[in-house]
Amino acid sequence: MPVKVSVVVPVYNPGPYIEDCIASVLRQSLPRDEYEVIFVDDGSSDETPARLDALAAEHPHIQVIHQEPSGWSGKPRNVGIAASKGEFVMFVDNDDFLGDEALERMYDYGVANEADLVIGKMAGKGRPVPVELFRRNHPRATVENAPLMSSLTPHKMLRRSFLDRIGLRFPEGRRRLEDHVFVAEAYLRASNISVLSDYVCYYHIKREDASNAGFQRFDPVGYFGNLREALDVVERYTEPGAKRDRMFHRWLNNEMTERLRGKRFLNLPDDYRRELFDEIHKVIAERMGPSVFALLAPAQRVVAELAAAGRYEDVLAVAEWEAAVTPSTALERVVWDGGALKLDFTAEYTADGAPKTYPADTAVASDGPAATAAEAISRLEHGTAARFNKANVDLVVRERETHAQFFQPVEVTRETVPVEGEADRVRLVVRATATVNPATAASGTPLTAGLWDAFVRLTIGGWTREHRLFPVSRDPLPAVPVPGVVGGRRVLPYWTVKNNFALDVDMASKRLGFGDFKPEDFTVAGDRLRAVLPFHVEGDVKASVRLTGPKPAAEVLEVPATLSPAEGGGAVLDAPLPVRSLQEGGWRLALALLADVAEPRFFTLPLVVRNSPAGLKVVKPAAKKSAAAAAAVAGPRSGPGAVRKLARKLPLPVRRALVRALGRGRTPARQEGK
Repeated sequence: MPVKVSVVVPVYNPGPYIEDCIASVLRQSLPRDEYEVIFVDDGSSDETPARLDALAAEHPHIQVIHQEPSGWSGKPRNVGIAASKGEFVMFVDNDDFLGDEALERMYDYGVANEADLVIGKMAGKGRPVPVELFRRNHPRATVENAPLMSSLTPHKMLRRSFLDRIGLRFPEGRRRLEDHVFVAEAYLRASNISVLSDYVCYYHIKREDASNAGFQRFDPVGYFGNLREALDVVERYTEPGAKRDRMFHRWLNNEMTERLRGKRFLNLPDDYRRELFDEIHKVIAERMGPSVFALLAPAQRVVAELAAAGRYEDVLAVAEWEAAVTPSTALERVVWDGGALKLDFTAEYTADGAPKTYPADTAVASDGPAATAAEAISRLEHGTAARFNKANVDLVVRERETHAQFFQPVEVTRETVPVEGEADRVRLVVRATATVNPATAASGTPLTAGLWDAFVRLTIGGWTREHRLFPVSRDPLPAVPVPGVVGGRRVLPYWTVKNNFALDVDMASKRLGFGDFKPEDFTVAGDRLRAVLPFHVEGDVKASVRLTGPKPAAEVLEVPATLSPAEGGGAVLDAPLPVRSLQEGGWRLALALLADVAEPRFFTLPLVVRNSPAGLKVVKPAAKKSAAAAAAVAGPRSGPGAVRKLARKLPLPVRRALVRALGRGRTPARQEGK
């Protein structure tokens, strides 16, 4: 069988952090005779070489290459390319991991679109990843029609024949930005690039010891020398004009001006901060022209102009001013609307905790760099107000364990709010209504089981920042709607302990409120059990009722039930009772809200159906022995703390598998409602 994909993993002293990577390449949905994994050990001195050799001995599709230390990832990747037999080559770092269907989906998408390069959606845990690029699928992406330049890391799938045809390899040796040089050329020379955004293919992980290579402080002279090489590649394969400017803009914005802004700049040691500024100044002055500056938003442009002029003290002053600017959000209302949640919220920026204000007069003077830091700040504020018609807000739901995230549909209006007592100042407020449909929220597919946090991405002027979705007031907290049984999922909207809005999908048990049901909530008429339950349903939902008979036989009967919308809210439970099959005594009740799933989850109710000569009646069960007596019988047991600590030490994929194995319950490390 021809090899479809070769996975190349450069390895250097990852220790236990490689286990998630190993587990993920072994879990791939692509048949094992259709892909290979090549671990290139770059002279590791820990236990990893032996671990990999044992792995290769056990799995024929895994190969290990050992070499002397080269100092960086470029040479190991090139060695992996040379050894690869696949139609495509996929690059993975040793402390990251793949989605279970990543190789199969990316390969199929690349073949279907005749792509030389395929980019799969990324999720970052403690590490930044592109966001805008993955709003939708891009079967034919270019640097002009898609934000490809936001993704310059090597974690992509490339056609091997394309790499050989143009002779593309990574720069080698101990250096920085070898991936920028490689990817920039690939973008410019590929016949087609495809971006797969409807499935999380790659998980980019920050190690708990923060020893990922990308987190180490770099030498500014060497770093920006390497950055010039990436600029050289762009100049080699483009003509002066919009395409080149668009690509240069990425480095000017991300690698230069962003490093000189706010707390990121202020938190650096003084001597290092000055050295960094000097190197950035040189690159901007040498390589960035007015046409690139024109693409910057106001906040970035004023910094770039000051840096180009070598005005370190003014850049520092602007950073100190900007450090006080942060986003704020206010969730005003959340309701069920059919099968979806509607969230009404506002977002704006604040300064020192108070709403940020801007000039009401939006005229902008921009002839050359500002004469002072104060003038630069004034230009920034005027420019931000002038561009308010382009302000935007997004709602993203992010799974807490994996950090997989998805954009939700949002309707936006922009409000310029006068400031009382300041006729020449206004607030810039973005008002939005987001729709979260659990059945389609994950790029057209249902949300998976997990805790999903809501994040707001607010873009005004040159600020694009994320913020958790907070309530409009905290005393009292706004009410959240009842749990929903929608889209084949149990969905619980709730406030976290830190007052952030979140969704619990198929995880909750106690918070669903089954323990609060009372006998009077249920009626038995003939052979029908009925109740109005505090759940939202869009239409009829197939449920199931389980009855467990009295001991010692404890016979178990399951009967189909239906949840239907109730007038005035809630859901009507209707279930037939097998009267002739019920022996006398108490039958304990359990309810599965969703019966039409592979493994229905039953929740025990604090009620029994008592069958007596007088008929059927729902009552409370007989009182159990006290907790102290039960403990005395059961003996000592370990508390949750030790188990929770043990669970946290497990690799992430193992924790995820444990969640699934426990019937979509929760591991000790993932408590419901947190």
